[in-house]
Amino acid sequence: MKKYDRRDFLQNIGGLLALAFAASAFDFKKNKPLLSFSTLGCPDWSFEKIVNFAKENGYDGLEIRTIQRQMDLPKCAEFSTLQKIAETRKFVKDKGIKIVDLGASASLHHSNSIERKKNLDEAKQFIDLAEQLKCPYIRVFPNDFPPDQDRNATIDLISKGLLELGDYAKGSEVTVLLESHGQVVKSNDLETIMKAAEHEHVGLIWDIVNMWVVTKEPPAEVYQKLRKYIRHTHIKDVNIVDGKEHYTLLGKGESPVFEGIDALNNGGYTGYFSFEWEKLWHPEIAEPEIALADFPKTMEEHFKKMKNS
Repeated sequence: MKKYDRRDFLQNIGGLLALAFAASAFDFKKNKPLLSFSTLGCPDWSFEKIVNFAKENGYDGLEIRTIQRQMDLPKCAEFSTLQKIAETRKFVKDKGIKIVDLGASASLHHSNSIERKKNLDEAKQFIDLAEQLKCPYIRVFPNDFPPDQDRNATIDLISKGLLELGDYAKGSEVTVLLESHGQVVKSNDLETIMKAAEHEHVGLIWDIVNMWVVTKEPPAEVYQKLRKYIRHTHIKDVNIVDGKEHYTLLGKGESPVFEGIDALNNGGYTGYFSFEWEKLWHPEIAEPEIALADFPKTMEEHFKKMKNS
């Protein structure tokens, strides 16, 4: 029988520990949630800085809402010609990042034919751009219930708008996503709209906190009702002070955002958790260098805690 001295024993133990730590790190990496952030959070950064920051801070994807405050994305230099689009796509891909969503401003509640066509045309431009960028999603808004317009008629307009855009996206790999936003945030309304707009190129962005601050519906219940439609998420956190929303770093607010995150994770959600830091609309909140760097760290801590609980 071969005898092992103390040195051999320590080397073997060290090797086993190293393997254990490596396996643990690999396991987390394998099960790591897909993270992205909206460029709403860094409205003054160049596109190069945005992509490099995403890479350096462990993000997997980007949601393009604005580039240096230009929100009409087809007018951005990075997307202005087919050659520029190809160069942009290659630059992002070479960094190991994916453009996962283009945020249009199009709203589908309008009944006025001119206003409706303008919004639908904008969404169609975004579908075309997304296809060229190999981006899977574009976002549109529902968005309101005008007081002079029948509520059911408005819901019908939103559903029909989604179906029209879904048909436009046929033959592409782009899906049109309706965000829970504006006045259209009650789960019953969203379920009615999505049922009427069932289409292979139509889905839902679940903004957990956008809904909760208005409806106070428990996110776990909302998820069960809307889960079949959810393709993408917007993640944020808030404190409510004197009836007003004050955005905080993730985990520092009073919203039940982690209840929604856990419901998604436990339900087998495989899409992106996209941090929406609304710096463009709220210049007083923390700088992007702080907030966008904090999000992946907080998400990692939370998912590790979930795994060990």
